[in-house]
Amino acid sequence: MSTKNLIFENFINKKVNSKLKKFLKDLISSKSEVINSLSKNYKYSYTKKSIKKYKKYKDIRVFGMGGSSLGTMAIYDFLKHKINKNFYFLENLNQKKIFPKKNYLNLVISKSGNTLETIVNSNLYIKKNDKNILVSDKKDSILREISMKLRADIIDHNNFIGGRYSVLSEVGMLPAELMGLDTMKFKKLNNLVANKKFLNSIIINVSNILELVKRKKFNSVILSYDETADNFLKWYQQLVAESLGKKKNGIFPIISNMPKDNHSLMQLYLDGNKNNFYTFFYTKDRNYPKLNQDMIPGSLKFLKRKDLGDILYSKILATKKVFQKKNIPFRSFFIKSKNEEVLGELFTYFILETILLARALKINPYDQPAVELIKIETKKLLKRS
Repeated sequence: MSTKNLIFENFINKKVNSKLKKFLKDLISSKSEVINSLSKNYKYSYTKKSIKKYKKYKDIRVFGMGGSSLGTMAIYDFLKHKINKNFYFLENLNQKKIFPKKNYLNLVISKSGNTLETIVNSNLYIKKNDKNILVSDKKDSILREISMKLRADIIDHNNFIGGRYSVLSEVGMLPAELMGLDTMKFKKLNNLVANKKFLNSIIINVSNILELVKRKKFNSVILSYDETADNFLKWYQQLVAESLGKKKNGIFPIISNMPKDNHSLMQLYLDGNKNNFYTFFYTKDRNYPKLNQDMIPGSLKFLKRKDLGDILYSKILATKKVFQKKNIPFRSFFIKSKNEEVLGELFTYFILETILLARALKINPYDQPAVELIKIETKKLLKRS
């Protein structure tokens, strides 16, 4: 599959599964709000006019856990070269963050409005006179109660879209608007479903992954050659782990930073247990620094007139060749340019892929019942102490 922005090389098996083809067709034509959020038809609970007053803020803090913040973090890091604002993320506890005195806009995101970590971070960092926005669903919640005290503005979170699927809804697109990005350019579903190669690539890919799982290859190792994609890959990691890790099923997504991990984990990948399959993820960058020609000794003359991109690409090709020789299964994503369109394509691709995998495995992709057990136990313990 190839688009203007993205070249995708699939696993070796190229057969289109007719059953999966029907599943995908039904999914795309469904009235699911998750699928609708990927398209230009999705209606936000805010208007451009209503959020115009927030665009004056240059420093914005985002409070959220998991899917409430990972999508925004992915957008910010991947497209930072286009953004002239400072975003700060409070997406874990035990953070000793020191913020300089500035005029912050606080964006608090929680679908339920009862996420304990988000409540705690909001309590620790938000000051009485700050400007605050809460993105939460319409029901009564603790964060709604707190927001009323803070006189925060409230934007409704679509109740039918879970956190890890919400990146192209209000949850990710409101912050993207505040970053100064064109949110309509993220909405690629309408164009992509008209691309037969795109649809076939998803079907072939899912078919291959299902076959690999049958062969007890449960670890999906992402070989990342782009540091700006780290948070995007963490978003993908949550999407796969929470959506498929049920009923003793699941795929374990592991992010491996390359080429650094050539010197630590690659020995295991090449000669260890054969229970992994791999995804190469790399991006073309026009601004790679060139090597200092005066510092290159004669024994390394093959580095003459090379830049960092040449070396990275050689590493990628070399690794692929070794994988092919050892019959190690892999696919690859090559990003030709960093913009809203390509990120929208990637979000759409992986959401459709994950839901289709869940359908084939007879799993509900939208819930996470086991995680709720920890939330219940945590509250019990805090009430006792």
